[in-house]
Parts: sequence; structure tokens; C-alpha cells
Amino acid sequence: NFLDLRTQILLEHFLRSFKEACLIVSHDRAFLNATCDQTLDLSRGKLTMYPGKIDAFLNYQKEQNEHLLRSNVAIQAKRRDLEVFIAKNKARASTASLARSKSKQLERLELSDIASDEPTACIRAPLVESRQGPAVRCKDLAIGYPERQVASGIDVEIDHGSRAVIVGDNGQGKTTFLRTVVDSLKPLAGEVKWGFGCQIGVYAQHVYTSLSEKDTVLENLQYNAVFGTTTQKILSIAGAMLFRGDAVQKRISVLSGGERARLCLAGLLLSPYNVLVLDEPGNHLDVDTVEALAQALVDYKGTVIFTTHDRHFMKRVATCVIEVRDGHVTNYGGGYDAYLYAVNKEIDDGERELATRLSKAPSSANKPAAARAPRRDDRAIRKEIATTEKAIARLDDQKKKASSQLLETCDAAESLRLHNEVTALASQLEEAEERWCQLQAELEEAV
Repeated sequence: NFLDLRTQILLEHFLRSFKEACLIVSHDRAFLNATCDQTLDLSRGKLTMYPGKIDAFLNYQKEQNEHLLRSNVAIQAKRRDLEVFIAKNKARASTASLARSKSKQLERLELSDIASDEPTACIRAPLVESRQGPAVRCKDLAIGYPERQVASGIDVEIDHGSRAVIVGDNGQGKTTFLRTVVDSLKPLAGEVKWGFGCQIGVYAQHVYTSLSEKDTVLENLQYNAVFGTTTQKILSIAGAMLFRGDAVQKRISVLSGGERARLCLAGLLLSPYNVLVLDEPGNHLDVDTVEALAQALVDYKGTVIFTTHDRHFMKRVATCVIEVRDGHVTNYGGGYDAYLYAVNKEIDDGERELATRLSKAPSSANKPAAARAPRRDDRAIRKEIATTEKAIARLDDQKKKASSQLLETCDAAESLRLHNEVTALASQLEEAEERWCQLQAELEEAV
């Protein structure tokens, strides 16, 4: 969680070269497929090991359920035939024994237990007409804040019907770029020009924290709907987002983070926007809802500009990739696969260059004594390692506790506070783990 794409890929490279065993818990299917060759399934109180990657396991699971379903249909047909035979023959003396035999056979026929599917959101993007030409042009654009410029010299054009994902390392300016494009943040220089007739709908990263706590689900959707939208259509959209029956009368104050996110998406999809700008739309949504959103965006005829940390979602949806990096913005027109190839090549080239430099560098054994850096006593290093390990455990516990509270809270202000706390703890944990790695390397040299 919270790792940008390049850092995720670097972690993948490390794990693939790691010679020991790894146990990885993640919702990121792309990451799991890249790093794991076995899958553990925990369901219905049972833990089962499957050889193969997560995609192979999901396909196997689907095929197994389909097989059990076909088997149950055949068993039900067989049961009906036996019941008819028994009813016809149990009263006759000549066939009574045969009927009893069939009764025992009927008792042995049991239906297979098939896991029932959880309710899933059914997301439908607005129906809009296909358009041609540029949806938005950025010309010599500079973005950022009065005290700090984030990027400059941006010349980017996004065509109607494109689905552009904005990527970049954390803190590089993805959200700043999006906010500038939709005019919630003024550019420092240059211009953003939208095409004629563009109707823009925006889903901000923390939009669910700005909802009116006293409103009901239905009142919120009625407020967001365009004039003339029927109550039936509003209830239909609400039901598609799993707000069914009395759930539309729930106060927003009692909704979970996932329910709030679904409500915001429902409000966005009520209007006939032909451009959707989405900042981390998958946050707080379960895996099935994210999958439903991805399919809806693929079917959508309008333009989509979005950010996400979910590579499976990115690969499903994006037709072009725009990277914000080191103060510049680059458009990878070839889509996600072209961008991923470029990033992997850059990382591989960097690893080869580092290996070449290390092979050419003189070893410490060949250096004169005066040139060698003084080494710390190994006892001092071990002491700092122990202290760092305690800090890592403490930070990890604090992060897990805050993450658990974030999932359970229904208060908007508390949700935002906990989100910031989790982000800060993740950063501190990363620093502590990096220091632990440095100390381990230092200890190896000392002994």
C-alpha cells in the first residue's frame, strides 16, 4: 500500500532475486503474479495451498465452481427421476423392494456445497456520444504552488475517448497536475484549454470526507442529480451501488469508508459527463467493486483521466500513460505495456551499470589502511540493530492499528486524520527498515 509504480517494480525485482522464502499478503494482483508461484486460499475457516500464480488459482476456482454447478444440476435431475420412480412403485408388492433400494440411492445423492457470491456493485458509466479531436490541451504549463513549482514546460494533449492514467513517484505532482487540469488549482504559467462541449465530472481523492453528515443516501443523490432526473433512476443507481431498500435512508454519518466512496461514485455517474477525472477512485473500494468500475470505464465512450496505485486497474483501463517525474511530464502514447517496458528497461540498465561499477571498483582488502573508513565495534552495531528492530515492530503495530481504525470509522474528520497518520507511519517504517538494512551490511563488514 502507498507505494508508487516504480517502487513496486523495484520491490518486485528484489523479491524475484531473493533466494529465501516469502509470504506475501496483498490485494495487488499484478504484484502477486510477478512475485509469487504458489497461492494460499483462506476461506470458510480452511487454509488451502494451490500450486501456481493468483490468476491460475482464480481461473481454477471459477472452473471448479462451474463444474460443481453442472454436477448439482445433474444430481437434481437424477433425484427427480428417483422420486418419480419411488412414488409409482412403492405401493406395489412386486416393485416395493426395488423402490426401497432406490430410496437408499436417493438418500446418498447429496448436492455439492458451492460458495455463494457476495453482492457486487453494478456500475454503469453515463451514456455519451463518441467525439473526435483533442479533449484537453496543456501548453507550456507550469504547475505547483506560489512557494514551490512542481513541474514546468508541460505540453500534453489528450484526445476524446482516451483513458489517460497519470503516474509518477509519490510527491512528484500527480494530484497537483489533475487539480490544475480541472481548474481547482491555478497554473503558475501556461494554459489548459478544454475542447468545446466538454462536461467534466471530478472524483477527488478525499471527496468522501466532504459529504454532509446529516444527509441521507437518497438526499445526497437527489442533490447531485441533474434537474429532471426521476426518483426511479436515482433509486436504480443507488441499488446498483448496493444501497437497496431501507439503506437509501441511512445517514451519511453512519456509512463506512467503502460505502461513502460508492456513494460519491453514484453521484458522479448520475450526470451525463463526457469527461471523468478520477483521483485514486479505487481507494476504500473492495476488489469486486474496483473490477466493476474498471469494466464500466472500458465501456464508457467519453474521456477518462485518472490516477491509481492499482496496476491491474491501470492495465485494464488505460490507453495512454502520462508520467510526472523530476519536474517534467511525458506522454507514453503506447499505453500501460509500453510504459512498463520502459520502466523495467531503465531498472535493468541501472542494475547492470551498478554491477559493472562494483566489479571494477577495488575491494576494501586491496585498499591501503589509511584509505579505509574506520569500522564501528560490532557490539555497538548489534545494539543499534536491536533498537531499530523494536522501532520497526512498534511502528508496524501502530500502522496496523491506525489502518484498522480507518476501515471502521464513519466520521469524516477522523477518517482524514487516520489516513494522514497511516501515511506518516508508513514513511517512518520505510526509513526504519532502510536503516536496518544498512546496519546489517555494516555488521557483515565488521565481522
